[in-house]
Amino acid sequence: MAKKPTNKSFKLGKVTVKPGESQYIELPLPGLYTHSNIHMPVHVACGKEAGPIMFVSAAVHGDEINGVEIIRRLKNDKTLRRLKGTLITVPVVNVYGFINKSRYLPDRRDLNRSFPGSEKGSMASKLAHVFLNNICDRCDYGIDLHTAAISRDNLPQIRALLDNEETKELALAFGAPVILDAPLREGSMREATSGSGTQVLLYEAGEALRYDEISIRAGVSGIINVMRKIGMLAASRKKVKMEPAIAHSSKWVRAPQSGILRSTNPMGHRINKGDVLGYVSDPFGEVEQEVISPVSGMVIGRTTLPLVHEGEAIFHIARFDELEEAETVYETFQSNVDPEEDDDVVPHGDEPVIY
Repeated sequence: MAKKPTNKSFKLGKVTVKPGESQYIELPLPGLYTHSNIHMPVHVACGKEAGPIMFVSAAVHGDEINGVEIIRRLKNDKTLRRLKGTLITVPVVNVYGFINKSRYLPDRRDLNRSFPGSEKGSMASKLAHVFLNNICDRCDYGIDLHTAAISRDNLPQIRALLDNEETKELALAFGAPVILDAPLREGSMREATSGSGTQVLLYEAGEALRYDEISIRAGVSGIINVMRKIGMLAASRKKVKMEPAIAHSSKWVRAPQSGILRSTNPMGHRINKGDVLGYVSDPFGEVEQEVISPVSGMVIGRTTLPLVHEGEAIFHIARFDELEEAETVYETFQSNVDPEEDDDVVPHGDEPVIY
């Protein structure tokens, strides 16, 4: 029997993680004006056997906390005991925003519009530079975990540039109900990594400053699915129960007037052009307008705050080439992440993982 190739050590900062070991590492960041030091927390798990290097990151926006819990559960999942290659998890990238429960950094900049960053730029630019050069550019693959903003909710979905065939295959393997073919945005992590050969998926699910169990469970299982696909974990014997629906574009529907919104369509619901999505009325109900969908598709995002102003984005509709493919995809997805049927996840992570 041929000898299995041994993995290489991974050095981050002054710490070297050898094959079969795992280490917590703190990457130094600009300190606070209180003279307090700040570090980005990183966990590196180096498998004994050779394989890809992948990062999983969360809280690039400091109030998007679902990903923090996804990484906690992932790190303690029993399937990682036979890890091949190296897994780098960063549960809190935007440490400053996380401390302040804020999407942004103290200078009000959006970290995910500040890449690739620089050593001598703003606080956001410095943070982007540290993360890109120490983590992203050293990996073959990456999964960046996000949620919607405050007072908004997102259906679990993968956003990726599907022109790249390998990226498309990884997006399909993840197993979210919807894949959105999303162009690269200037200053984003995905754009910054596009030229380095690192294949990055963006997972959107849930809302800011809230835990959503379905989104969390789907995130853990999705990452494991991708790791199986690229050979970091052994292939699963379970049969795939769902084929994700691929959306070619999306559109936000805006409030026709200021008032109080009553939504009539749940997340994941199929929408036909001309359907009523909800009603916006004044507190007395004397002046009321219907919210009409201008396109056919599926509700993949919406506001969770009923108080809306005229022109405010309130429903996010994914559009498909074949609407029928989105007919039952969300119902199937929900049944797949039912806690009674999923025994791969360690919800509380009480048992440590040995690499």
